[in-house]
Amino acid sequence: MPASSAIVVGGGLAGIACALDLAASGVRVSLLESRRRLGGRATSFTDAATGETLDNCQHVALGCCTEFLGLCERLGVLGLMEWSDTQWWIEAGGRTSMLRPGVLPVPAHYAGSFAAATFLTVNEKVAIASALLRIVMREAQDDAGRTLGEVLRELEQPPGAIAKFWSPVIVSACNLGVDRVAATLAEKVFRDGFSGSREAGMIALPRVPLVRLYDPAIEAIESLGGSVVFGARAERVDARGVTLSDGSRLEASAVVSALPIERAAEAIKGASERADFAAMLREGVSPILGVHLELDRPLMDQPHAVLVDRPTQWLFRKSPDGSRVHAVVSAADDWMALDEREIVARIMADVAACLPGGSAARVVRARPVKERRATFAATPAFEAARPVPGSCVDGVFLAGDYTSTGWPATMEGAVRSGIAAAAAVVTQLEPMGQGRRFAARS
Repeated sequence: MPASSAIVVGGGLAGIACALDLAASGVRVSLLESRRRLGGRATSFTDAATGETLDNCQHVALGCCTEFLGLCERLGVLGLMEWSDTQWWIEAGGRTSMLRPGVLPVPAHYAGSFAAATFLTVNEKVAIASALLRIVMREAQDDAGRTLGEVLRELEQPPGAIAKFWSPVIVSACNLGVDRVAATLAEKVFRDGFSGSREAGMIALPRVPLVRLYDPAIEAIESLGGSVVFGARAERVDARGVTLSDGSRLEASAVVSALPIERAAEAIKGASERADFAAMLREGVSPILGVHLELDRPLMDQPHAVLVDRPTQWLFRKSPDGSRVHAVVSAADDWMALDEREIVARIMADVAACLPGGSAARVVRARPVKERRATFAATPAFEAARPVPGSCVDGVFLAGDYTSTGWPATMEGAVRSGIAAAAAVVTQLEPMGQGRRFAARS
């Protein structure tokens, strides 16, 4: 066992970020991943029917996702992002509104396009603007223990404003409906994305399959003296090492669990009996449905669009001519029991309602992807129970988007947790002369 060594279990974004920072700090790190690719839930797969590499679901970064974008920059893949400062909102019948920054200073930079938007009534706009101002002015923990729905009713939001504005934004960002999601997490979306800097709300979409963003991490970790091990499933994780499913044992000075919460509860002794883990596990998970569609004609001019007050919340253009699109349904509990035919019929009904020519389009190929355990259910009870990233259970350091990063279950939250865990490991190793000073980023 090297004098300064660490094992990071789980090759999702939390594990990648943690392993990179540990390696950069002088710790000899091994990153273990049970599958054959990095990325965890935010990754890609090979479609057996076509041989194509497809993403599990479309993932989006905003300009305010500074640590995720910083990781992309470190890996040399930031240039693989396509940026847009505009959101397209399409109503039934095809009428389209564009929300984008204007000439007014922050936080009023969206005021001009918001005032011109046609999918909201004047009364709904006034109510939303008033509520947004009050939310921005609140302290982050003022609404702890409450749902966003409770806050919106207190702020006298009309049903139309909730259905057409608040719900699409929050369900997409937090993967939970307004009547279940923790108000503190939902409000952060608006504070950071809508009222932050002019660049904070810009949307970044990968131009390549997600897994291609992470491939450079392997070389980066190895170039710093670390290793990435695929096909390594952890059965037991403790403070001194990891026991793999084949019975082999790896040991190190420190061990980080960057596993999803349910796997961490299984692998770390005593985790599932802890009050915080038990509370989080009780709250459960929330599913996402992604549907890859190839159509017989061009369909989308916009790179992405919100379908206003429709079950299908977002469409993303996946080919230059717009004949390939990716539909996303978040908080998709009601869709999980549907078969492919039923799913495609529902998606195409929304497409026909909102996109010109949608009713004439025919599906050439469809590939629904059900992610039943896509994210944790970001309820007030879950939020209250989240452990600090970098804290320990039975001597094992914790990383993962479920830790208390202040973010919902996002790529940004995962990266932040990995950075925090790496800093905690180095702080522990340094007094023993096993690591050198690592400056954690805020």
